[in-house]
Amino acid sequence: MLVPEVPLPAAVLWDMDGTLIDTEPLWFAAEAALAARHGVAWGPELSEGLVGMPLDVYGATLVEHGVDLTVDQVVAELVAEVRGGLVDGVTWQPGVRDLLTGLAAAGVPCALVTMSYRELAEPVVAQAPPGAFRVVVAGQDVEQGKPHPEPYQRAAAALGVPIGRCVAIEDSPPGITSAMAAGARTLGVPHIVDVTPRPGLSRVPSLAEVDLAMLAAIGAGQVLDLLEPA
Repeated sequence: MLVPEVPLPAAVLWDMDGTLIDTEPLWFAAEAALAARHGVAWGPELSEGLVGMPLDVYGATLVEHGVDLTVDQVVAELVAEVRGGLVDGVTWQPGVRDLLTGLAAAGVPCALVTMSYRELAEPVVAQAPPGAFRVVVAGQDVEQGKPHPEPYQRAAAALGVPIGRCVAIEDSPPGITSAMAAGARTLGVPHIVDVTPRPGLSRVPSLAEVDLAMLAAIGAGQVLDLLEPA
C-alpha cells in the first residue's frame, strides 16, 4: 500500500453487510425461504429495497406481505438462518482484508457499524484479521438505526475520536445517509444497489482499488469519485 502524504483518519467505520462481507445472498435466501413457508410471494426487488435498513423493517415488511408471524419472530428466524451461514465461513468483499490489515498495522482503529444484530457481527469479527475491530455497534445498541446518524455517532464516541476525522465506508443509501448525517467523511462502494452521486460523497467501484493513501485523502476532506457517471 502507498504511504499517505497526509495524516491517516482518526478511525475507519465500516458497514458490514455488502460492504465488509457479501451477506446479501444469505439475507435474500432467508427472506425468500421464510416467505415461501408462509405462502407469500416474494421477489428479489423486495429484498433489494430492504438493503441497509434496520432488521425490524425487514420483519415488518415480511409481515405486511402476509407472513403470519410477529415482527420479532420474523427477525429471529432470519437472524438464525443468516448466522448459520456466517459461522460456516465469511465471504469477504474484494480488498477488505488487505485494508483491515494495513489499518491495524498503521494503528488506525476500526469500528464495525451494522444494523444486523450482534450475534451476526460476532462471527465476522472472529474471522477478521487479528485486532481489526476495536468497537462493534450493532442493531440492538441504538435507539434509531440507519439512516439516522446515531449508529455512526456512537461508534466514533466509543472509539473516543471526533466523527469529522473518521472515514465511513458504506454500500447502501440508508447507510450513506447515516454516515454523512453524522459528519463522517464517507466512501460509497456499490454492491447490490447503486451508489448515486451526492455532494461530499466519495465513490469507488471496489475496495480493491482503495489503499491507505486514498483513505487519508478522503479523511482530509478530498472527494474522490472513480465511478462512471450514471
